[in-house]
Amino acid sequence: MNLKKIILYFILISVVFSLDRASKIYIINLAEIESNVDVYINEYLNLYLIWNKGIAFGFFSSEKNLFYNLITLLIFFIMVGILIWMMRVSSYSRIYLGLILGGSLSNFFDRIYYGAVPDFIDFHIKSFHWFVFNVADIFITTGVFCLILVELISENKIKNETT
Repeated sequence: MNLKKIILYFILISVVFSLDRASKIYIINLAEIESNVDVYINEYLNLYLIWNKGIAFGFFSSEKNLFYNLITLLIFFIMVGILIWMMRVSSYSRIYLGLILGGSLSNFFDRIYYGAVPDFIDFHIKSFHWFVFNVADIFITTGVFCLILVELISENKIKNETT
């Protein structure tokens, strides 16, 4: 990978990181002013601040510091793995891994700085509420979904070429 591409992927990761940071800073500042965040946007979307001590969508939440620190360390090693993976794959996959890495870096920053990740996007249909999430989670989920699609498409191409 040449320097120009490295710079472009660094910019992508930085933009994802910055968009998530800006959204979280806005919500956290709003919570400091209002003492809580519970904003009705429309019948499907609210902004509602919660602090997530677990991983994606609040799974493995724990008040125990050792468990929290082990998960944080695991996340760090996964991010290093994603960075190494980025260096070894095609350009489209690098873009998707960049989305994942930018989002995970921002959530990792929150885990270190705040001791939890602020989640605030509450999507719901009537009384069914999806897990509360943040902008980084949107980028991470999009990146994972696109990587799966790339893998399925390339696997399909290989099967069609062999038959």
